[in-house]
Amino acid sequence: MKVAILAESFLPHMNGVTHSLLQVLGHLERAGHEALVIAPRAGRVDEAALRGARLLQLPSTPLPRYPQVRIAVPGLRRLTAALAEFSPDVVHLASPFVLGWQGVRAAEAIGAPSVAVYQTDVPAYAARYGVPAAAPALERHVARLHGRATLTLAPSSSALERLDALGVSGTRLWRRGVDLERFRPGRRDEAWRRRIAPGGEVVVGYVGRLAPEKQVEDLLALRGLAGIRLVVVGDGPSRDELEALLPDAVFTGFLGGEELATTLASFDVFVHPGESETFCQTVQEAHASGVPVVATGAGGPLDLVRQSVDGWLYRPGDLDEFAARVADLAGDAAKRRAFGRAARRGVEGRGWDVLCEELLGHYRDARARGAGLASVEPPTAPAARTVPRPAEPVPARAARAPLRFVAVGDSLTEGLCDDSRTAPGEYRGWADRLAMLLAMSRPGPGVEYANLAVRSRRIRDVVDEQLPAALALGAELVGVFVGSNDLVQRGADPVALADRLGDGLRAAADAGCRVLVVTPFLPERWEVRGLRARFARFDERLRALAAEHGAVLVDVEHAPELRARSSWAADRVHLNPAGHRTLAYAAARALGIPDAAVLADLELALHDGAHRTHVSGPAWMAMHVLPWVVRRLRGRTAGEGRSPKRPELALLRIPAPTGAPLLESKRSPEWSPPRSSASQRAANRN
Repeated sequence: MKVAILAESFLPHMNGVTHSLLQVLGHLERAGHEALVIAPRAGRVDEAALRGARLLQLPSTPLPRYPQVRIAVPGLRRLTAALAEFSPDVVHLASPFVLGWQGVRAAEAIGAPSVAVYQTDVPAYAARYGVPAAAPALERHVARLHGRATLTLAPSSSALERLDALGVSGTRLWRRGVDLERFRPGRRDEAWRRRIAPGGEVVVGYVGRLAPEKQVEDLLALRGLAGIRLVVVGDGPSRDELEALLPDAVFTGFLGGEELATTLASFDVFVHPGESETFCQTVQEAHASGVPVVATGAGGPLDLVRQSVDGWLYRPGDLDEFAARVADLAGDAAKRRAFGRAARRGVEGRGWDVLCEELLGHYRDARARGAGLASVEPPTAPAARTVPRPAEPVPARAARAPLRFVAVGDSLTEGLCDDSRTAPGEYRGWADRLAMLLAMSRPGPGVEYANLAVRSRRIRDVVDEQLPAALALGAELVGVFVGSNDLVQRGADPVALADRLGDGLRAAADAGCRVLVVTPFLPERWEVRGLRARFARFDERLRALAAEHGAVLVDVEHAPELRARSSWAADRVHLNPAGHRTLAYAAARALGIPDAAVLADLELALHDGAHRTHVSGPAWMAMHVLPWVVRRLRGRTAGEGRSPKRPELALLRIPAPTGAPLLESKRSPEWSPPRSSASQRAANRN
């Protein structure tokens, strides 16, 4: 196959686009294909870096305020002649904008199919560079360009949604690969760390271009954190300004090759505050290096960072939350190690060889389209999808179906002792509250919700009965909170119990269902001190299993307010309404539901904490302990003969707003749980 690649930027300037193209060129050479690269002239290029490809450099001019980037505007006749001479089977438009516009027209002129790779959100950069009024015109240009390409590839779900909003049809998902040999935990260099952080500080690092669109200035929010050393890797037009703004940070300048890989693996935490990333390759490279990530919850990182598994996402613009997430990891070495291991496992199977084979499949599909054949999904790209453009505009909310959410577990998920605003004998619970938060995040479509939890149930009941029933209901998201009833049994093996629950997590993941799992926990009371080590071993194993199977983890070890006595009911074994509220909002934050923290603060302000119920020791023995002992002597449980309170899915729906939203958020008001592909879950387990 002959592939012509038109690149808006290329060697010797290194950036995400250039790096991706070099990987593609290497794969084309190994596969025996022929390549031509057409790019702006920006300096001398080492022929060895071209991997056998021919290079045509076009006259160019430097970009104002960013002279490293050069713009080529060739005449259409000259570009058409160059392509006609090469006679490509497909024209690859890399992050097309100026040269790419001429390239798609030239490809049409010679009858060659074109594959446009959307990699830079140019309209979003307009405001960052002080020209927000230019954004609408830039959006129209992007839509027109990609609309004329035979096929458009986008690197993330947010990029697909962005293109769909611009009216671009026929888009496909094509993620970026990562060099798993170059970026790996084994490159961590303790000597480098001693030089950078001689006092043993936690090294928090950023890697990327130093330019306005990257929002590196947001790192200023970390200056108040004790015991960290901030390292900034990269160069660009904002470097002088940033060095003045962050005088305590280490600025290394541009790093590449082995030096970059060593530096990245030597970080303790990787941070990326940019909100305009279509993918964010450095996040993936940090994960490959075994480094947990804190990134903004917008754009590409939404697909890369698994909340509470291999990093944290914070609400765009909320720098207090940004600092809190970094502080959480900086202060917990065990969590950093667990997140780092999960991060590396999560990128296995994303090597460039796999992604470049997918790209060849897209090339073949574009050729089939260009020849007037029926378009088929390439078999080497299981993650690909097409986003059709509707014949008539349809509001996005109207097209969304309700999310199917099912909760499973024991009395804590059933909601015992949460009688806030309920009829006598009825309970709400954290899962009911979370279902309402989910419905609020999806105005219009809402949530279909069932709760299959029953008091006294154990792990075997959840794995063998409740989870299969949830999957039979078509659950897309399952909330799992169980284990306490097992762990209090004499001789309980916490690791074996966690592995049994892991069987259920794997089954749900294999069925394409997203799982939210809560670690069992105990109140801060002397009566249960002998069980703490057992619960800790169970939770440690559950954390590893959650990471392995791609589950979202609500780790109560890091929520001391839930262990406080004020969160527990008079029976001392169930949460009170305040505790259920706290757990519901912790789950919402772990899922990345927009405005969860704001809503939590709002509800806290509306409640006076009147649920701090206390009874004397004798009264507690008579009211709660004695009935439990009697049941045990009779071989019965509190849940014997009981059925789930919500055995079928029921719609919880909040009407779509007709005016301004009550709570403003930079993220989409319609939240859906992030979903991992089957191949990704398999990679996580390998």
